[in-house]
Amino acid sequence: MHIDFTKMSGAGNDFIVIDNRQGLFNLTHEQVRAMCTRRTGIGADGLILLETSETADFRMNYHNADGFPGTMCGNGGRCAVWFAHLIGIQPTGEHYRFEAGPSIYEAEVTGDDWVRLHMRPPSDFRDGLQAGAWNCHFVDTGSPHAIAYVNNLDQLDVFTEGGNIRHNKELFPDGTNVNFLEITAPDALSIRTFERGVEDETLACGTGTVAAALMSFRLGKVASSPVRVKVKSGETLMVGFNEMMDEIYLEGPARAVYRGTITL
Repeated sequence: MHIDFTKMSGAGNDFIVIDNRQGLFNLTHEQVRAMCTRRTGIGADGLILLETSETADFRMNYHNADGFPGTMCGNGGRCAVWFAHLIGIQPTGEHYRFEAGPSIYEAEVTGDDWVRLHMRPPSDFRDGLQAGAWNCHFVDTGSPHAIAYVNNLDQLDVFTEGGNIRHNKELFPDGTNVNFLEITAPDALSIRTFERGVEDETLACGTGTVAAALMSFRLGKVASSPVRVKVKSGETLMVGFNEMMDEIYLEGPARAVYRGTITL
């Protein structure tokens, strides 16, 4: 089986994106994992099948790098919208509308290689979670996110510390993504993220970026919207929101890196 794919990057979060509007591909989790494995496969943080939808412009069928279906991926959603734009899918209204999991999301192309994605309101804010030596906060922004604040972000061993928190079954029985934040200005912060499903630090995480901005505003650590969030890749994502946090967007770069064909 030959599969044409596009390798895409959303601020460093990288994805294998496949046009599956004809429904030709029904990949097993082993096949997805093999494609996402670096050095022996294409290599990616996740895989996206762009499929048809009866209620929206398209459906984003997202899989984590471990091969299993994932929850909402913010940078993946932005890449899916840019990919749809590149292959000629036109929005039926002013914005693209696409399915991801049980929800409908809206997004628009705001510039060359630049996409703004409107996120769902957050849920399940929690504070004062003691995960070993770490005092954590928690919020669900389409995916679950634990948050801890640090003063030495560049020196932190994110793989070890993030993995320990991610696997704390007492606090997070279903696991969680883990974000370490450092406030750098009244409207800016830096973030490093350990992603569940990738089981490693990634160069960016969209839903984690949103979680970081919202939690920091809620705790009074940043003063206003939008919040500039510098991710591990060195690029910056913008998170905008209103006072009630029920109108939220994630905006930043989404690029096609290369196209290829893989034989399974």
